[in-house]
Amino acid sequence: MQFVTFIGFTLLVALISYFKSRTTSDTTSDGYFLGGRSLTGVVIAGSLLLTNLSTEQIVGLNGAAFKDGILVMAWETLAAIAMVITAMFLLPRYLKSGLTTVPQFLENRYDKLTKTITSGFFLSGYAIILLPIVLYSGALAINTMFDVPELLGVSKNVALWITVWSIGIIGSIYAIFGGLKAVAVSDTINAVGLLIGGMLIPVFGLMAIGDGNVFDGMATLTSSHPEKFKSLGGPESSIPFSTIFTGMMLVQLFYWGTNQAIIQRALGAKNLKEGQKGLLLASFIKILGPLIVVLPGLIAYHMFEGALDNPDEAYPMLVTKVLPTAFIGFFAAVLFGAILSSFNSALNSSVTLFGIDIYKEYIKKDAIEKEVVWAGKKFGIILAIVSMCIAPLLIYASDGLFGYLQEVNGIYSIPILTIIVVGYLTKYVPAMAAKIGIISGSVLYIISQFILKPYVVGKEDYPHFLHVMAILFVLNVLIMLLIGKFAPRKEAFELEYTEKVDITPWRYMNSIGIAICLIVLSIYIYYA
Repeated sequence: MQFVTFIGFTLLVALISYFKSRTTSDTTSDGYFLGGRSLTGVVIAGSLLLTNLSTEQIVGLNGAAFKDGILVMAWETLAAIAMVITAMFLLPRYLKSGLTTVPQFLENRYDKLTKTITSGFFLSGYAIILLPIVLYSGALAINTMFDVPELLGVSKNVALWITVWSIGIIGSIYAIFGGLKAVAVSDTINAVGLLIGGMLIPVFGLMAIGDGNVFDGMATLTSSHPEKFKSLGGPESSIPFSTIFTGMMLVQLFYWGTNQAIIQRALGAKNLKEGQKGLLLASFIKILGPLIVVLPGLIAYHMFEGALDNPDEAYPMLVTKVLPTAFIGFFAAVLFGAILSSFNSALNSSVTLFGIDIYKEYIKKDAIEKEVVWAGKKFGIILAIVSMCIAPLLIYASDGLFGYLQEVNGIYSIPILTIIVVGYLTKYVPAMAAKIGIISGSVLYIISQFILKPYVVGKEDYPHFLHVMAILFVLNVLIMLLIGKFAPRKEAFELEYTEKVDITPWRYMNSIGIAICLIVLSIYIYYA
């Protein structure tokens, strides 16, 4: 019965996505890469949330909450503020320029080489880090829920390979042959399912510890473990409170404002109003995110304290313990949708970056749009195969892979954010400054985190990696501004309006954006 429910819901999503996206042309860049610039606010919000929320985050953050308490909610709640800033500041400028990819702005602002370097950074991050970890963590979740090794009569390693390739092939079909419209539609449907299914876990968990009453369960949880309900982390915690004002916000701004896999959903908006509505709706729902990715970890701590050696086992064990058997097939299907969403969204963005920023620029400059799209699809197939080969090998990686990958992402995230922010806020900083900024930012971060920290200073005495990100961000901004002062570009940069979409802002943008920021601040004050 569980397997039938799983297959039924998954096929339903696929069929709806097909019929909703079949009228969108996949032979033009706008049609294939941006869904024909036709995405509405609700679709954008759903796609943003599902692209972000996947198994490595659900399992990883709940595991972190099991260990450190609600202070890890910073990864969720501060994202809401970053999305508000993106809607107010970055998105109007992106849509005014009619961008398909974020690196396109860098070519307009600086030069072609800057754009190429940035695209290369994005593609490397997706291929080596993001795509394999999504496949690996997703396969582990599916294997556990359905006991795939026992079902197929194979070893855990063989089952992992089978599940990774199954997820990869299905995700590739969505991303490569369906384009952004199919990805976004499937994301929206799965977003609803994930919100429902994700909320069932804490509800049933609280009922389990509250003798059938959710409110009694919450009262038991807060009274039994008051130390777990402190939002301000100490110096020794995974997220010290001070990092909220340094690297944490920079990471959030990069992820929600400049990361191609995320912002591509908003770039496909039919107009600025819909794009802003989508970002604000997603930011409001994001405030509720801790109910799905933090609260279950706290419930698991109450139920399994002292029984788990690995905190990352907390969420899967809680699901197995509290979720009624009748719901397991549906929840597995929704979780499968989340896995697909993160995989196919990153893959679709990789296809976009390669087709627009590399193939047409360097391989075939006179390529027509149909050729660009087809070249992107072929690259996507190769990238998917490479990712599916790497993912099962992550079983041999060390513990704490989720946290380690967040740190590794700093190699390219902060340097890219630096040159984009300086590019928009200044008019005379030259292309040379951008190239020095992005390369020096990456090199200095590598030296800091992978040479000085482990081999010179020592991990215990070294600053938190989020503080390091903030220090290097300020340093690289200063370097770029100094270059701009002594070797400025000859003409001031002016952002041109391409008129591809209407950029009239939503009239409730500022009031709702401020309200969302105040809600986040209130949460921190309440749990301080």
